Amino acid sequence: MAKVMGVGGIFFKSQNPKLLGQWYRDHLGMEVGEYGADFSPSAMPQNGLTVWCPFGEDTEYFQPSDRPFMFNLVVDDLPAALAQVEAGGATLVGEIVKESYGQFGWFVDPEGNKVELWQPA
Repeated sequence: MAKVMGVGGIFFKSQNPKLLGQWYRDHLGMEVGEYGADFSPSAMPQNGLTVWCPFGEDTEYFQPSDRPFMFNLVVDDLPAALAQVEAGGATLVGEIVKESYGQFGWFVDPEGNKVELWQPA
């Protein structure tokens, strides 16, 4: 049987893809080009990984966004990343949560997408 080897991309609709790409470049340092941003698996932190997980239709985890998805970005400095996106006009959601495998923080971007930031332990 052929098997999935990893997540090859995250694709979603945007009201203004170029402007949203520029926002992520300016506030999270993502190099966004004509075809989006790409990340080499070797650039992930030692304890980093990619998770694929369907949620139930009744989940409240993506709130306050009304979108049926949320994406997670791995960062090297969670407090600084949250400060950067907030300075760029994002709305922070909740407090930083620390787990044994890292810490998490959330924001809603200028188009209403909820984003989870993860700094691996």
